[in-house]
Amino acid sequence: MPRLLLINGLPGSGKSTLAARYVADRPLALCLDVDVVRGLLGSWQEHPHDAGLLARRLALAMARVALHEGRDVVVPQFLGRPEFIGELEALARSMSVEFVEVVLIEDPDVAVARLAQRAAGPMTAVQRDAHAMLDRAGGLGTVPELHRRLHEVLAGRPHARRVEPLPGDVEQTYRTLLDHL
Repeated sequence: MPRLLLINGLPGSGKSTLAARYVADRPLALCLDVDVVRGLLGSWQEHPHDAGLLARRLALAMARVALHEGRDVVVPQFLGRPEFIGELEALARSMSVEFVEVVLIEDPDVAVARLAQRAAGPMTAVQRDAHAMLDRAGGLGTVPELHRRLHEVLAGRPHARRVEPLPGDVEQTYRTLLDHL
């Protein structure tokens, strides 16, 4: 049975890395990074809210196609509000596929350090966009607020599976994620 896997967590927690690792083991599985989809939209930076909503609708449509084809879909996305999580869950239910919600849990200080380290080195276009959006929202000082919002969402999501990333050890974190599926 196909699986729709959501990997939620703070910016820089390793969601995209784990999602890429997951699809590498599953031929034709879809790594559906909503930030990548948003980046495909023209002039999205001038309309970030509308672009984000459109990117989510497009992602749901893409997920529907892949799941219909019998493929796993993994969505690495920070979600500090429950609406899109509910939409993903409803999609999985409507297609009779498994929905698994994993949340990467780490202290805000660890996330801030990781984001600062990432900003100091070469970044992908998606990472640069994410840092630019974080800067517009107030920079690294907003991470504790994002952490609070993530835990508020978790309080209402009792079936979410919690994984603590091991800094610098993607393979062990990936094995832990698999153990929680």
